[in-house]
Amino acid sequence: MTSNDNFLILEELTAAQKTGDTVVLATIIRAHGSVPRHVGTKMLIYTDGRMSGTIGGGEMESRVIDLAQKIIKDGRSRTETYALVDPKRGDPGVCGGEVEVFMEPYLPPATVFVVGCGHVGKAVAHLAKWLGYVTVVTDDREALATAENIPSADVHLPGSITDALAAHDIHQNTYVVVVTRNVMVDREILPHIVKTPTPFIGVMGSKRRWKTTRELLIEDGVSEGDLKRFHSPLGLELNAESPEEIAVSILSEIIMLRRQGTGQRMATD
Repeated sequence: MTSNDNFLILEELTAAQKTGDTVVLATIIRAHGSVPRHVGTKMLIYTDGRMSGTIGGGEMESRVIDLAQKIIKDGRSRTETYALVDPKRGDPGVCGGEVEVFMEPYLPPATVFVVGCGHVGKAVAHLAKWLGYVTVVTDDREALATAENIPSADVHLPGSITDALAAHDIHQNTYVVVVTRNVMVDREILPHIVKTPTPFIGVMGSKRRWKTTRELLIEDGVSEGDLKRFHSPLGLELNAESPEEIAVSILSEIIMLRRQGTGQRMATD
């Protein structure tokens, strides 16, 4: 691969980031012996399996593409070594050398999408922005989803949930926080949100409220598989009371899931 090829790959990577596409950049960082491609060779892999460029083709490249899909889901970079010696022992080639590939995911910016702009929604938006998330707020009560009411939000989407989703895509690095005023609002909103690729849909309320909401969603035809995508009650158990404390509980759960933490105390007694 020439330097011009790498330049085109990096241009395509920049374009993907601008459009919010998720991609994995695979780069050969070490090559030893006889190998099809050499150090610095790059390839982009998209969520649908498309690729741009090549790191050598064949079984090795196929394995890199498969691994890229796992990396897209967990968002973690990794380095893989591929020996190209003996297919009988599972090697992906017979060239005789060895290749080390660094794979790095490029995701859209981490976003918190807040549905409901009451006291808790306002506190969640404020804390999410402070933590560095792109913050989007929406409410069917149009006077609440405004810059005047929630100045910390980056995007304000007053109106229906369908209008909000049409105006601002929810991508796989978006964390949805549903903090509405009642069960009937949740019943209307959740079937729309569950169709999006978000990894997290948190729904505020007590266990009793969620039981009622769940029954209504089943009545409306929401599948058991989709119901499992909802996290309710929302947040970590902190005995939080004020809107600000509840926001800490909610963002703590999001950080835990995003960073693959345990939620346990780090100190030992």
